[in-house]
Amino acid sequence: MSAEASQISAANSMPARNRLQAALPAPRMAIAGMLIWGLAMAASAFTSLFSMSWGTAGHIRFVVLLYAAGGALAFPVAWTLARLLSQKARREGAFAAAFVCLGVATIGLTAALYALQYRRYYAEWHAEPFTVTWTYQFVFTGLVALYQFAVLGIRLYFPYGFVALIAAALWFARRSR
Repeated sequence: MSAEASQISAANSMPARNRLQAALPAPRMAIAGMLIWGLAMAASAFTSLFSMSWGTAGHIRFVVLLYAAGGALAFPVAWTLARLLSQKARREGAFAAAFVCLGVATIGLTAALYALQYRRYYAEWHAEPFTVTWTYQFVFTGLVALYQFAVLGIRLYFPYGFVALIAAALWFARRSR
């Protein structure tokens, strides 16, 4: 039994706060995972954009950095959630938890960063802050950004990001048992 697996089995008998603390990645693991997962998502976006001959170098650089940041932010969140969800699970359950958590966290946090940038761009034309009109503009600008990311942004994760997701989930399942 690995040290991590014994830590998880001991965490099953703990209160919720202690289980959460036990599920958090070690600082070294979090930093390494953030770097590796961020680079993997950046590489996925870059190869997709490069194969489409998309945009200028400045636009490509911005999108690649956006995907790198989304992936980097997603790793510790996804790792923690996957460990919480798979505490009593076998390898298949750990794989599924890692696959879903890492995929959803990566897409969700990257979409949120995209929505923030989208909102910042359109803020120039919005009404005064905290008015009724501004509230509608704020909400619908965010919703449009999320829709646009769903339609145009998720495809940049295929095929390489999806392969990286499977590899990361397999690694998590193998490591956590």
